[in-house]
Amino acid sequence: MMGLLVLKERLKELYARFDIYITPVIKFIFSGMTFFLINNNIGFTAPLTEPLVPLVLALVCSFLPYGAISFMAALFMLAHLWGISLEITLVMLVFVLAAGLLYYGFQPGDSYLLILTPICFLFKIPYAIPLIAGLSGSAISVIPVSCGVFIYYALLYVKQNAGVLTNDLSQDEVQKFMQIIRSLMANKEMLIMIAAFVLALVIVVIIRNLSVDYAWIIAIAGGTVTQLGVIFMGDITSTVSVSVLGLLAGVLASMVLAAIYTFFVFAVDYSRTEYVQFEDDDYYYYVKAVPKLTVKTPDVKVQKINARKLQRPQR
Repeated sequence: MMGLLVLKERLKELYARFDIYITPVIKFIFSGMTFFLINNNIGFTAPLTEPLVPLVLALVCSFLPYGAISFMAALFMLAHLWGISLEITLVMLVFVLAAGLLYYGFQPGDSYLLILTPICFLFKIPYAIPLIAGLSGSAISVIPVSCGVFIYYALLYVKQNAGVLTNDLSQDEVQKFMQIIRSLMANKEMLIMIAAFVLALVIVVIIRNLSVDYAWIIAIAGGTVTQLGVIFMGDITSTVSVSVLGLLAGVLASMVLAAIYTFFVFAVDYSRTEYVQFEDDDYYYYVKAVPKLTVKTPDVKVQKINARKLQRPQR
C-alpha cells in the first residue's frame, strides 16, 4: 500500500511539473484513437481513411478543449456517413445538434463522455462509464452518457446495414428517413443500456455524496448492482439476449477501473475521522473531517564517493 501511495504522489508531482506537455499528449492520444476507431468501423469515405488524416486531426485536437474535440469528431463522423446515405447523415446531424443544445446549456465540462462512451463500448468495458462519471461528475452527466450510448448503437446500425442504406433506391428520401428513425428507436438493447447507465449514474452520485464511511466504494458497488439488475430485467422481459460471461467480465473490469480511479482521486483514511462542532450567530455547524491518504515521496540522494588512489612511495 505504501508503495502505491508513493507512486501516486510521484505521478502527481510529475503531472504538476510537466502538465503543459502531458495534457496535449493525452488529448492527442484520445482524439487519435477516436478518429482511427471511426475509420475502422464506418470508414466509407476513402480520402478520410488515409492514415495521415487522423494523425493530422489528432495533432490539431491536442491543442483544443475537449468540447472542440467532440465537435471535430462529430464532423468526422458525419463526413463518413455522407458517403453512405444522406438520410442517416441528416438523422445524426439533428441528433448531434439537439444533444449539443441540450447539454451545453447545462454543463459543458464533461463533453468528453460523448466520445469516451462509444470507445468503451468498443473495448468491451462500457459499464465503467456510469461509475466513473458518477464519481467525478453530477447527475447532469446522464446527458452526455446517454448520447454516447445512442451514438455507439447508431454507428453499429450503420455498420451492419451499410449495404442496404447505400443501395436501397426503392424508397424515397422521406420513407428512408422515417425507417432509419424507427429502426434506431426500436433498438431494445440500446434502450436497456441507456436505462441501466442513467439509473446507475444517479445511484452513484447519490451514494457518493452521503456522509458515510467508504461512500465511494459503496457507490461503485451500488452502481454495478444497478446496471446488472436493469440489464438482467431487460433480458428477461424482452427479446434481447445478453452474453452472461461477457457481461460479467466487462462489469468486473469496470469495477477495477473505478477502484483505480477512486484510489488516485479519493484515497482517504477513515480510521482518523474527526467530528468538529462550532457555531456562529445564526447556525450550529457539525463537520465530519476525513484526512486524505498522503505520503511524502522519499528524497533519495546519491552521493558519489571517489576512493583515493594509493600512492606508491617514491624511492
